Amino acid sequence: MEAFRKRPCDGDKDCAGCAGRSAWAPVSRRRFLTTTVGLTVATTLADLEFLDFAPEARGEIPRLTGGPRVKVVFIRPDKEPDVSWPGGNCDVPAQQALFSRTLQAAARELGVTLEVRVEPLNKQADIAAYLDQLKQAPPDGLIVCAQSLVIWPTVSDLVAKRGDIPTIIYSHVSGFTEQLQLGRNLSKTFMAATPDVEWLATAVRLFAAQWRIRNSRILMLTKSGPEFVFQPWGTTVRPVDNARFQEEFKRVETSAEMRAVAAAYTKAAARIVEPTREEILDAAKNYFVCRRLMEVEQCHGITIACLGWKNPVCLAFSKLLDEGVAAVCEADQNAIMSELLSIHVFNRPGFIQDPSPNTVDNTFIGSHCTSPTRLDGYENKQRASYWLRSYHTRTGCSLEVMWPVGHAVTVLQASAQTPLVLVGTGKVRGNISQPPTGCCRTAVELTMDNVADTRDVRGFHQLFIAGNHVHTLQAYGRLFDIRIENIAAPGKPAGGPA
Repeated sequence: MEAFRKRPCDGDKDCAGCAGRSAWAPVSRRRFLTTTVGLTVATTLADLEFLDFAPEARGEIPRLTGGPRVKVVFIRPDKEPDVSWPGGNCDVPAQQALFSRTLQAAARELGVTLEVRVEPLNKQADIAAYLDQLKQAPPDGLIVCAQSLVIWPTVSDLVAKRGDIPTIIYSHVSGFTEQLQLGRNLSKTFMAATPDVEWLATAVRLFAAQWRIRNSRILMLTKSGPEFVFQPWGTTVRPVDNARFQEEFKRVETSAEMRAVAAAYTKAAARIVEPTREEILDAAKNYFVCRRLMEVEQCHGITIACLGWKNPVCLAFSKLLDEGVAAVCEADQNAIMSELLSIHVFNRPGFIQDPSPNTVDNTFIGSHCTSPTRLDGYENKQRASYWLRSYHTRTGCSLEVMWPVGHAVTVLQASAQTPLVLVGTGKVRGNISQPPTGCCRTAVELTMDNVADTRDVRGFHQLFIAGNHVHTLQAYGRLFDIRIENIAAPGKPAGGPA
């Protein structure tokens, strides 16, 4: 816990904020486990990666099948001139092979069909034929690798005539400022000029993310109604009656798998404060109910009008987010759209939160009860420390997740019905204690970058996302005509002062 800001109250029974309220006294996980035999199962939990544990036989969430088709072309002369850029001291064919391997590896991981033209493009007849192929069967994306200073007019011609295909121009230090202006004012075009070869994996991810967002269907438990689509994202929403959840909860029997999930969360918690073993078991059961409902309705994500529930879905949603499933509370359309962006574009879950600016210190506090623990992305097994806590109703089970102090954070809100994303950045200043504060369980305080007054931060239920992802988001916006704005300054671009 050294990495986290010291808490003014640790829940001790003698603390003034907790005196006389035995329910606030924290219990060590060792003591809790020894008194909750009903949660243990034959499975050796030490052998499980507990947050990755999920049933495969029951409540299987539908998987998106298929993926985008992306074309890759290398534009370079057959032989690089000695005096050019990169010039005769560079093995350009070997460079092309490296780019190809990087792209192919990312495509295999992300389910992208990559159509790579191995022969470099540099002759007028070949360019005309390639443009005709693009016209006859437009791909979901195009990556143009500009490999030599002498061929930039060819790159410009291809990009100008490629039609409406989202296009990334990749320059591995193959152009000067003049050449790199290309695409700056063109729709669905992003100039990726960087010596970082691994960025090509991000290029593939951007196309995969757009395809997944457009083909996802979200289960919204609120009032039943006809399906509708988030424009311009293409995401389908399936509204069903909120009562379905409670009906399914009563129908589903407690299983050994549910007990294993409850025991795993109990074992891994730094502290258990309020929840009883029955409440933790019910929270685990909620997770299985969510999965079951998504299976029945053939949906890939979920949002519920859950405010005030005695048995909240906070733990269930935290676990789903840690598994890469979009899950947000209060049937918030902007928040579920934001979560889809975070999961698919940045490869990590976001934390939906209620914003509360601190006007004394000009910081920004966000709190809610559904924070994920896999903050640093799905490629990273590290999890944030957490306590098991109650919910607003003083019942149920939620997580109080400790965000690492000093960690960079992106603050983001997408608009579900317009092509707009608000974004800003900051750093974690600390985690807010409850008591004495009475906000939601996970409460993170940020020092915002370039914001003179944190009351200017726009939106509600914005996401906190670990890491600074502004440049990746800007690339995504350029590719798919999504406006990216400074979260504290209407009409101003992201990444600069408000």
